[in-house]
Amino acid sequence: MRLVKLALANVNTTVGAFTANVDRALELARRMAGEDVTVGVFQEQLVGGYPPEDLVQWQAFVDHQWLQLLRFARETQGLPTAFFLGVTVSHLGVRLNCAAAVAGGRVWGLVPKEKLPTYSIFYEGRTFGRGYAGMAETYRGVRLGDMLFRFDFGTVAAEVCEDMWSPDGPMRRRAYSGAELVVNLSASPFRVGTEGTRRELVATRAADQQCTLAYTNAVGSQDGLIFDGGGYVSQNGKHVMAAPRFREGHACVVVDLDRTLRLRGENTTWRSDREAWAKESPLVPVVEVPKEAFTSRRDSLRYPVPAQGSFFLPAPPEGRPPRETFCEDILDALALGVGDYFEKNRSFKLIGIALSGGRDSLLTLLVAHRYAKRVRPEDPGSLLRAFYMPTRYSSEATREAAQTLCEELGVPFQVVSIEEAFERELEATRVMLAGQPVTPLTEQNIQARLRAQRMWNWSNSSSGLFLQTGNMSERAVGYTTVGGDLMGALSVIANVPKTVVMYLLDYLQERLGLSGIEKVLARPAGPELAHEQVGEEELMPFPILDACFHLFAEEKLTPEEMRPVLAELFPQVPAERLHGYVEKFVRLFLQSIYKWVQSPLSLHIGNLDLERERALQLPVVTARDWMERGG
Repeated sequence: MRLVKLALANVNTTVGAFTANVDRALELARRMAGEDVTVGVFQEQLVGGYPPEDLVQWQAFVDHQWLQLLRFARETQGLPTAFFLGVTVSHLGVRLNCAAAVAGGRVWGLVPKEKLPTYSIFYEGRTFGRGYAGMAETYRGVRLGDMLFRFDFGTVAAEVCEDMWSPDGPMRRRAYSGAELVVNLSASPFRVGTEGTRRELVATRAADQQCTLAYTNAVGSQDGLIFDGGGYVSQNGKHVMAAPRFREGHACVVVDLDRTLRLRGENTTWRSDREAWAKESPLVPVVEVPKEAFTSRRDSLRYPVPAQGSFFLPAPPEGRPPRETFCEDILDALALGVGDYFEKNRSFKLIGIALSGGRDSLLTLLVAHRYAKRVRPEDPGSLLRAFYMPTRYSSEATREAAQTLCEELGVPFQVVSIEEAFERELEATRVMLAGQPVTPLTEQNIQARLRAQRMWNWSNSSSGLFLQTGNMSERAVGYTTVGGDLMGALSVIANVPKTVVMYLLDYLQERLGLSGIEKVLARPAGPELAHEQVGEEELMPFPILDACFHLFAEEKLTPEEMRPVLAELFPQVPAERLHGYVEKFVRLFLQSIYKWVQSPLSLHIGNLDLERERALQLPVVTARDWMERGG
């Protein structure tokens, strides 16, 4: 047996907070050493934080990372653990996103990332250079390039994030060159449902390359990107460990590297593939880490035995039911996003929400309360403020729903009428129109803008974080007011479709049993900016709206292609009406781009994101001729 203990670390970093980031890592590193960890794996861009975006163009931003990496090495000297952590270096004018190998107080090598994502929310190809097979250079006396590391316990390969996502990544040649353990340092943003994909990918790559693969991920939120942490260890395709998500810390597991080598010898397909590769390709060079420079401590390690006490019987089921997993993951991600934005900005003392008594502001409050309960469990409401600002169109039922919920959560609640201000603005608008009538839509927008102005005034004087409460579906079709309900310092559910908002509230009502939620759900969804206003009557049924949104914005179908799909999805709706909904959605979506590009920073939780710098980058001014047939 050749037992090694692996630790996957998740550190909540902040871009540019080099000292604090490394301090957090050092604390975990010392704990690992105290637990006889052999290899500690930290995340991508640990030192500088992720994503650094254009900050890497400042030479000082890059150079100071090296000093902190040396500090990490210096302060871990004497520990019996080899560490891998992410850092940026600038070599001959090229910025490289590297995995650094540190052991015995020394940096033994820097392995640059090769696959640079420039899609969805990623822009790495714009700022970073790539590593490549056979790269063998030197940076400040340290080897830089394509290499393996041989320790007293075995041979390790390091790679960074996207390198694992490509089947043609560096893992293949490094495993063929003798790497038994591959460590992958990642900063992969949270996306709904991606946990299973990552786990399957780790197992697939470990099986393909017949290696032990340890993958770890960043945790925390940065500028609306949410990192859920966690990580996986797979040995030759067999799942070994899943690290906890949505928390800072580390998780450990013991593996036998002799088992990895034995399984390679038994796998004739892997052997023949390796032989064919070796005939045409050079071996990846190995950096030898001598025992006098670093020695691991493995005497106390014991062979990993299954928790169920049998090597043949199935293990206890992991995880939660699908509905619970879906809802809890989204709620945890949103709460983490709110909390880190609130804390890391260091500009805010309170969190404020304008409650309408409707579903969107209700869910936003519940998300904020979820965060507050974590940091102030004895009195979460002391961190929050809720305001209800009625006009003549506001119903007593919505006020009661908002007040009831705040009482149940212990959140201070104030009613601040905007009726008089609404009347004054109406009169001022009439004067400016010089006799022309004020349109009904303008009347609605005046109310929304007054509420936003009041919230900004509160924010300025109280150092409060003003949360914007609009959902993704209504934002997509412009069912929002520029300067009004589209305003805020952070959009919490701006990338949560309306059908998901309602699904989450149903789930929370089942779990929490709050009367305030029940009162909100008892009424049809509507903004109450006009008499008896119902959102689905003014737009279309939300399930149809969200289906149109998915098919058009995510699947990139034309209206003609969307119609038969919707007919199959909603057979109870007449075809003519569905055609009308499609036309209405596309028209509203394209003419509303100018609106949603003005909205505040939002939390990213899926593959589709209505933030122009993120997943869906569209021209603000566009025509729809390209959708028409013929021409």
